[in-house]
Amino acid sequence: MPFAVTILGNNSAIPSHERFPTAQVVTYEDELFLIDCGEGTQMQLARYKIRRNKIYHIFISHLHGDHYFGLIGLINSFNLLQRTEPLHLYAPAELESIIWRQLECAATILHFPLHFHPLQVSGFQLIADLPHLRISCFPTKHRILCFGFLFEEKPRHRKVIPEKAREAGVPLSFYKNLQQGEDYVSATGHIIPNDELTLPPPQPRKYAYCADTLYDEGLIPYIAGCDLVYHETTYLQQDLHRAIERFHSTTLQAATLARKALQDKGKLLIGHFSSRYERLEDFENECRSIFPETYLALQGATYFVGTPWKARM
Repeated sequence: MPFAVTILGNNSAIPSHERFPTAQVVTYEDELFLIDCGEGTQMQLARYKIRRNKIYHIFISHLHGDHYFGLIGLINSFNLLQRTEPLHLYAPAELESIIWRQLECAATILHFPLHFHPLQVSGFQLIADLPHLRISCFPTKHRILCFGFLFEEKPRHRKVIPEKAREAGVPLSFYKNLQQGEDYVSATGHIIPNDELTLPPPQPRKYAYCADTLYDEGLIPYIAGCDLVYHETTYLQQDLHRAIERFHSTTLQAATLARKALQDKGKLLIGHFSSRYERLEDFENECRSIFPETYLALQGATYFVGTPWKARM
């Protein structure tokens, strides 16, 4: 089942150097989840041929404009295109009144249900329990209330080995039981252990999105064991003082956190680059000096969660 992240925007604060503010799409099977919605998100969705009508869940990390100024335009476009399917919005509570005020000022009546899910301040919390995914939020350390998001694949069923099952005389009607881990008892009372008839499911995959934040080892319990972690790197290490002043992180800080949380078993994706830098190679190089499995979050690129690892433009 495909589980991937496509980058729409990777700049901080303002559009610059042909880089758009933060936005990315998580794909799981045929479901799309939008994380943050900076200015220009709709243009990027169109540019990379991502079907916006497949987006049913939008997650906004915090209320700095570079993370949500594209949202009202997207909602308005959904409405103009006669959307009728519900849209779920997960964000700090204040965003609800902002959105409804913008719609009210334009005398806009929505043709689809908009369900708002305010994020709570307290610790780690499950915010969406879907058939194949659990999505949770956790606090990050920024100048205002800010959240990260964790996408966890639910455990899948075991895989039946057809030739072994046929050889053992297992009826097709019992295959579902095998997938759920049951042993098979033959007509003569012989017990055939489940692991002789099935293969274990793949290890559930996890993706974490760490939005704007100071270096914070308090994030480690939330992102430990992830296959892929996105962590902001607004600044190169030489500008550490700016990162501290503005509640952001540097390359070496993100890489250090990844090394402690992932222990060389996962991969780090970095973005939210300051407009003061035109070239991005130094971001990747600095991070790789501490955590070699670091990759730039490049616009239009898709990064797959779990193994086999692959990225494509």
